[in-house]
Amino acid sequence: MIGEVAEYTKEVLKSIAEELDCEVSALEAMQDRIHLFVNCPPRYAPSYLANYFKGEPARLILKKFPELREYSNGKLWTGSHFVSTAGNVSSETIKKYIEGQWVKESEED
Repeated sequence: MIGEVAEYTKEVLKSIAEELDCEVSALEAMQDRIHLFVNCPPRYAPSYLANYFKGEPARLILKKFPELREYSNGKLWTGSHFVSTAGNVSSETIKKYIEGQWVKESEED
């Protein structure tokens, strides 16, 4: 089921990005976290984007997979998140970091 939830989560996040006129540069859905790198219009504050990318997808994911509520006290995401602008870091560096999370996660197991 984890794979099915991860794939649906990716679909939902890509749909939300399209709705906001954002471009998904990198996206990894792992068992306990999501890494999402998007290029969005400057009219959106980073905090708005973080909240939007957490709110609507959570509703849709929990609707499709209600059994997830049992494992998460009724909430899909924790209250924490990390948001940053790319600024002095290249897009390629960020993409490599996100893609490298799979390697890091497998080494921790």
